[in-house]
Amino acid sequence: MRKTFILIFLIGVLLMSCSKDQKVAVISTKFGDMVVEFFPDVAPKHVENFQILAEEGYYNGTTFHRVIPGFMIQGGDPNSKDLDRMNDGTGGRAGKFFGIGRENDPESWTVPAEFNDTPHQRGTLSMARSQNIDSGSSQFFICHDNAPFLDGQYTVFGQLISGIEVVDEIVNSERDPRDNPLDRVEMTVSLVDKSEAIKNENN
Repeated sequence: MRKTFILIFLIGVLLMSCSKDQKVAVISTKFGDMVVEFFPDVAPKHVENFQILAEEGYYNGTTFHRVIPGFMIQGGDPNSKDLDRMNDGTGGRAGKFFGIGRENDPESWTVPAEFNDTPHQRGTLSMARSQNIDSGSSQFFICHDNAPFLDGQYTVFGQLISGIEVVDEIVNSERDPRDNPLDRVEMTVSLVDKSEAIKNENN
């Protein structure tokens, strides 16, 4: 009886673990939805960080504030929620304390680099950062085209499984001299089961 209970318990834990790993992000914009599959095996802290922020609603109302054809679209800065375009790209924080920054000051939190062998290719989700390799926070970018010169220097933590045409629309927006779209491209980000996202795509 005890062996049966332990077996049932272990199966339950396994199913819960699989369910968690199968969460995907739906990034919704006025051009449509992008669905991102995560890579927790190679960048667990970055995946956890993004998911925490998404669950908080942190990304909702932020914009894609830097878009460069043939390169990438970048967003996720809370400063982009206001009408001051000059501070876009300067804000953000990690979703929890990962050992960097001051533990009692959430605005100082960042994510340590998790460079891996996953290439930067069309549709790749990667973490934006400053020259400090451990400065990743909330800002991320999605590659519009292959960008091998970023490999090993930025942390890849996901890949689009649908919605690449949305990236094409966003990246071709009319831009100001700082590559910020003249018409705001706001996003909302939600986490759903992968099976649900696929089902919605097929409907």
